[in-house]
Amino acid sequence: MYPPDLVAPMRTDLTSAGFTELTTSEEVTNHLEDHKGTTLMVINSVCGCAAGAARPGVKLALSHSEKKPDKLTTVFAGVDQDAVAKAREYTLPYPPSSPAVALFKDGELIHFVERHHIEGRSAQMIAEHLLDVFDEYC
Repeated sequence: MYPPDLVAPMRTDLTSAGFTELTTSEEVTNHLEDHKGTTLMVINSVCGCAAGAARPGVKLALSHSEKKPDKLTTVFAGVDQDAVAKAREYTLPYPPSSPAVALFKDGELIHFVERHHIEGRSAQMIAEHLLDVFDEYC
């Protein structure tokens, strides 16, 4: 587990953009089982590709898209272990990946961006991809 002081700015990076943190497995289950519509879930991470591409790319896409997911949520790998483990059950058959971006509709996974699709790409590239995803599914 990472120290709370270390991850606080990384959490705030998304919560200040309107994301709701899901910190327990129950919160993940309740949200995905009870929510109708689309949910964007960012599996946050302390790694450089989360800071340099994933979080900025997601925020850039949201700021430039006319179509947006109904709900924005996040879980934090290496911090909220039970919540992340539960989120990963919903992202099967994809292997564990962080950072990652999942789009759900009525609790069912409809699109997943794995870490290997984030590493080595710019925030702009991530945003452009997500804009296409939002246009198609939201």
